[in-house]
Amino acid sequence: QVQLVESGGGLVQAGGSLRLSCAASGRTSSTYRMGWVRQARGKGREFVAAISWNGAVTDYADSIKGRFTISKDIAKNTVYLQMNSLKPEDPAVYYCSTGRPGILRGQYDYWGQGTQVTVSS
Repeated sequence: QVQLVESGGGLVQAGGSLRLSCAASGRTSSTYRMGWVRQARGKGREFVAAISWNGAVTDYADSIKGRFTISKDIAKNTVYLQMNSLKPEDPAVYYCSTGRPGILRGQYDYWGQGTQVTVSS
């Protein structure tokens, strides 16, 4: 069983910042890629960002490129999403994910419980 524990969500004003964290444990591997997907209320899931197992390669959705930064602490097997300049369209439940090597924004094998991000203005 792979376990993903997410934290860092909350309420922030438009233009503000949040930092999401996700710690992976269990049957995961240090060679697995990790990423973030979000789902707004009443809508489908949307790819946000992903990072390779060694942190060397990243991929971002066009809607957040230049505002969000994904990073990884390899020793802790923890991924972060630094969210700056938050916009009204960013509120959603953000899900951490991990999976076997492949296309960064492709299919993932495991998902966290999600953390809520709310933007006010």
